[in-house]
Amino acid sequence: MVNKIHSPKQILKLTPFLLCLLIFNLILSFAHAETHRVKRVIDGDTLMLSNGQKVRLIGVDTPETKHPKKSVQHFGKEAYLFTQKMVEGKEVRLEYDWREKDKYGRPLAYVYLMDGTFLNAEIIKQGYGFAYTKFPFKYLEEFRRYEKEARENGKGLWK
Repeated sequence: MVNKIHSPKQILKLTPFLLCLLIFNLILSFAHAETHRVKRVIDGDTLMLSNGQKVRLIGVDTPETKHPKKSVQHFGKEAYLFTQKMVEGKEVRLEYDWREKDKYGRPLAYVYLMDGTFLNAEIIKQGYGFAYTKFPFKYLEEFRRYEKEARENGKGLWK
């Protein structure tokens, strides 16, 4: 079957439908989103919100700094300081995926700064953490690519 080239008139008829579809998608993406202030950064991949709740970043694993059974790992302090600089004391938007909590009962979230910066991705892009791929999540392939690029470009812990 050959695709027909649609006339501008036909495209204009579809515009309200496409606009409604776009708005619906935006509403869905924010339906599982919340805004909070970050009280403090616990380590490179864990935050404490102003309401006292600890949140673990989805798809990111940074070197440990506060693990009760592990010593501070190489580049752990740098990862902690990077995350602290990015979000401590700031308003963030949290979005959730299919898996709600980690094995410690902490909520799992994607964290966005109010300017749209995607913290989870930025930590990996800048080489302060690894893509945590033990469980599937929405941005798994992108995070793997970001880690590969950070490694190849000698960023952060890959120097």
